[in-house]
Amino acid sequence: MVLGCALVAAPACADEPVATTLAPVSVVGITPLPGLDLRRDRVPAPVQTATGADIARSGALSLGEFMNRRFGSVHVNEIQGNPFQPDVSFRGYTASPLLGTPQGLSLYVDGIRFNQPFGDIVSWDLLPIAAIASIALMPGSNPLFGLNTLGGALSVQTKDGATHPGTSAQLTAGSHGRTQAEVESGGSNERGLSWYGAGSVFRDSGWRDDSASRFGQVFAKLGWRSGATHLSLSASAASTALHGNGLQDGQLLAERYASVYTRPDETRNRSGLVSIAATHDRDDGWTVSGQTYLRQIDTRTVNGDLNDDSLDQPLYALSGADRAALAGAGITAPALVDPTTTPFPFLRCVAQALQAAATDLACNGVLHRSHSTQSQAGVSAQATRKLEAGTTTHQVVVGAAFDASRTRFAQTAEPGFIRPDRSVETVSEFLGGGSGAAETSVGLASRTATGSVFGADSIALGPDWHLTAAARWDRTTIANRDSLRSAPDPASLDGDHVFARLNPALGVNWNPSRAVQLYAGYNEGSRTPTAIELGCANPAQPCRLPNALAGDPPLRQVVTRTIEAGFRGELAPQATWRAGVFRAVNRDDLLFVSSDASGQGYFRNFGRTRRQGIELGAAGKAGPWSGELAWTLLDARFLSSERVNGAGNSSNDAGPGLAGSIDIVPGDRLPLVPRQIFKASLDFAVAARTSLALDLVATSGAPARGNENGRHVADGVFYLGPGRSPGYAVLNLGASVQPTAALTIFARVANLLDRHYATAAQLGPTGFDASGRFVAQPLPPDAQGRLPLRSSTFYAAGAARLFSLGVRYAFE
Repeated sequence: MVLGCALVAAPACADEPVATTLAPVSVVGITPLPGLDLRRDRVPAPVQTATGADIARSGALSLGEFMNRRFGSVHVNEIQGNPFQPDVSFRGYTASPLLGTPQGLSLYVDGIRFNQPFGDIVSWDLLPIAAIASIALMPGSNPLFGLNTLGGALSVQTKDGATHPGTSAQLTAGSHGRTQAEVESGGSNERGLSWYGAGSVFRDSGWRDDSASRFGQVFAKLGWRSGATHLSLSASAASTALHGNGLQDGQLLAERYASVYTRPDETRNRSGLVSIAATHDRDDGWTVSGQTYLRQIDTRTVNGDLNDDSLDQPLYALSGADRAALAGAGITAPALVDPTTTPFPFLRCVAQALQAAATDLACNGVLHRSHSTQSQAGVSAQATRKLEAGTTTHQVVVGAAFDASRTRFAQTAEPGFIRPDRSVETVSEFLGGGSGAAETSVGLASRTATGSVFGADSIALGPDWHLTAAARWDRTTIANRDSLRSAPDPASLDGDHVFARLNPALGVNWNPSRAVQLYAGYNEGSRTPTAIELGCANPAQPCRLPNALAGDPPLRQVVTRTIEAGFRGELAPQATWRAGVFRAVNRDDLLFVSSDASGQGYFRNFGRTRRQGIELGAAGKAGPWSGELAWTLLDARFLSSERVNGAGNSSNDAGPGLAGSIDIVPGDRLPLVPRQIFKASLDFAVAARTSLALDLVATSGAPARGNENGRHVADGVFYLGPGRSPGYAVLNLGASVQPTAALTIFARVANLLDRHYATAAQLGPTGFDASGRFVAQPLPPDAQGRLPLRSSTFYAAGAARLFSLGVRYAFE
């Protein structure tokens, strides 16, 4: 959604880049369309900002990695196992590329909402990082950023030829076959024309098994300024292929850190974006802005997964019919399949497929493929004016926007079996394409449309006091159509949904001096249930996300109410500090809860969650030294009771090793959210053109997903692993030297001490023993004859040490 620039502080809306700060600007809200330039102390809430030059100096591969290293209250869960597919979390709210993840952060690029229409996900690999001029991370549920802004919003401004003239090229090489090339060029002339273009390509084989990445990105912008009118046309395109092999069983991770659980796991994205923006300063004092855009995204995924349903089955037993089917295909089966000599069974799976029988219990592997196409378009307009009314000054903003999208999503599942190298070989591959055709499990077409009107007024009550009030009304319609099953079939995904809400914001700022400034604010934000959540909301048709969807009873919007207050100021001209508190409560939150069917569940509104905390930060410079510190104490808890899937949790109600449920009670901690986050960076100018940089990222441990009740205890028999990820600290080192004004040589070491650490954890059944051999029916039956499974704690392993060396040359 494109918005106007209301309640805007200079760093996010001015044309020039902004400086990195951990004692940042103060706003209640900032909308992403450039054009308005207020004093930085007009409206309250701590904003963290950085420039493209800051990102380049850090050596971060992605915007998520940069924020994880430099922004307070941000941490990254590397659940996907790929540096370009991070789950970026801020104050316990997430922007993730994974369908089905509850999204709570919004991302804007030049005023265009970058969250994808289908699932509100954020594909960080499609962001043109080489073309970034500045970023601003705004906290809270600011309604002016529209839907999905529950915990914060990230606004990205790209470069243009007027502010970033010149031509440069950069080459980087590093560990694991990493190579990257970037080129950019920009300029302007006296007739008001400006032009800018950037392109980058990247390749590496990854530090884990089968974890290669490659992408290509291009970005171009053409601008024209004449008097009070400014026009710009921008276009971007990206093509990426990312392998991210996800979580790994803790016992296998300890055996070999680069190992993967199953493979392949590949995501291919293709995207294109075109936008036109215009701003005009009228003679009567009004500034009128508008923007329109068109965006296309094509995504294909291939995921080889272990079929958990097969783990308690007799996968080595062959019936007479099985042997006959195999013999008919020219496959000789041994008289007795010995698990000790054939730890990776496949004959029963193949035999069942040859007989056209059900394979869901006979095949220990499954290959999921998905394909989605998304078309999105939008238009917005706004007007701003500064008004005098008696002794008060008003900065008024009013605007409206409309966005529409169309999505087609299809997913197939094909039976297969696990090979010793952890790959999934399908039956059709084994037989040369003769059997085992994929079954289409999901076929969904979705249309969404959102109309919005918004307004804001920033009021200067005097030289020291400023009051800000804002509101936004959104109305969203979602129409889902099932291409496989039509209503009134209870399994159909057909559904029509309408969501509407008015969200307000109010803030006050008192600036008695530069040494001490105070702020306080209250705001509300909301997000509509996504097509994914609406497609898995029927207790009678439970599903396994993200691999299936079911029918869709109505869900309610999630509403977040945030209050925060704090202080900030300057201790000296080059020393700043900040301290603040915040509390955000979600009502009608969405949670994937358990059903009576083993291992399955559905989304439902269940009550409330709360995220609250304390944030401290400082930044300073003395001579050749400069540094920053940020510390967050974050308390994230459930405030309502619920029953959720407890497979893998020792406290589940079905018994040891069985797939039961667990009960969440108010006060239980939210999973994957660390209680403490600490960042520190230190830069030293060794000489005029030589510098060293060191930064530290440290977080405390966090509960694993699946241990929402906090009662999981490992026993070494049925359950392995502690049910949480441990705390960690990672050091990164960088150095750069400029032999000439045009030439820069840089070197970086990520994870300097080569720490083995985990950024997240999850509980679940495992199909392998400590040596990596597949094991079916790992434990004897219980007194009722039920076959229990062995469960483990799975970890998102942090990246191993990485060396890189690069050179950048700026042409005259």
